[in-house]
Amino acid sequence: MDLTLVVIQCLNGMQLGILLFLLASGLTLTFGIMDFVNLAHGSLYMVGAFLCATLTFWTGSFIWGVLLALPLTALAGIAVEFIVVRHLYSRDHLDHVLATFGLILCIDTMTHLIWGAEGIAVPLPAFLNGQVELFAGIIFPSFRLLIIGAGLIVAGGLYYLVNHTRLGMLIRAGASNRTMVSALGVDIQTLFTLVFALGAVLAGLAGMLIAPITEASIGMGNEIIITAFVVIIVGGIGSMKGAFIAAMLIGLIDTLGRSYIDDLFKLAMSTEAAETAAPAVSAMLIYILMAVVLTFRPQGLFPPKVR
Repeated sequence: MDLTLVVIQCLNGMQLGILLFLLASGLTLTFGIMDFVNLAHGSLYMVGAFLCATLTFWTGSFIWGVLLALPLTALAGIAVEFIVVRHLYSRDHLDHVLATFGLILCIDTMTHLIWGAEGIAVPLPAFLNGQVELFAGIIFPSFRLLIIGAGLIVAGGLYYLVNHTRLGMLIRAGASNRTMVSALGVDIQTLFTLVFALGAVLAGLAGMLIAPITEASIGMGNEIIITAFVVIIVGGIGSMKGAFIAAMLIGLIDTLGRSYIDDLFKLAMSTEAAETAAPAVSAMLIYILMAVVLTFRPQGLFPPKVR
């Protein structure tokens, strides 16, 4: 086994983990803290990608595209919260699921009407379109390194926001007892709108960062949202720390599994059988991990502390 290739695949796994964390952190805010099941979170991921693609072509700069798309994604999140979501906070999870599934269909259709059925490839500036030699023999794309760095900065910012600011204190208090927080004079509705908008921005940022690697396409969030739910369940619902560690773990397991599980199978079975079984098993690995975690720690690896 080539050690250089293993290191590169680990970096690819970290990059996938960072994207999953950005998506899962928004879910952690809406599901873990606000107790709202938002299946349409992946649609905000898609909207962010399309906004970034459009603004990149208008401005001629991917960086400006991202910077301008972030507040627009926040406005999209606020609109979704104002029109639909705020009327569902007091309802049960089944109503959340049904309403947000309907939102997926509506947002996908609106995206189709605005941008058309074809995906949009997002060009990168020259300084992000190359490769960097990290150390002897390890060459990695510059943009993927940017994704890892940006994700780590966002993770640090979220940790500080939730644990060391007044807004974070109000978010945690609202999650514990929204009635008491409201009685103390806090506008819980405005607070939840801000939290939902922040979750939309995080999802949109993930979409913006993946768009140059794949493309902005209709329905791009519908598959990855399932993996994001796996992340918050494995990490612990409502835990930012858990979401980060679980996202990195799942990113590495998924990437390394798809790269090397067929080689492991070839040690015990024929090449044909190994190549047939490996793709199916590698796709199941993260769900096997979730099943194991739920068996031994139903609350997740790092459940939030009771305050």
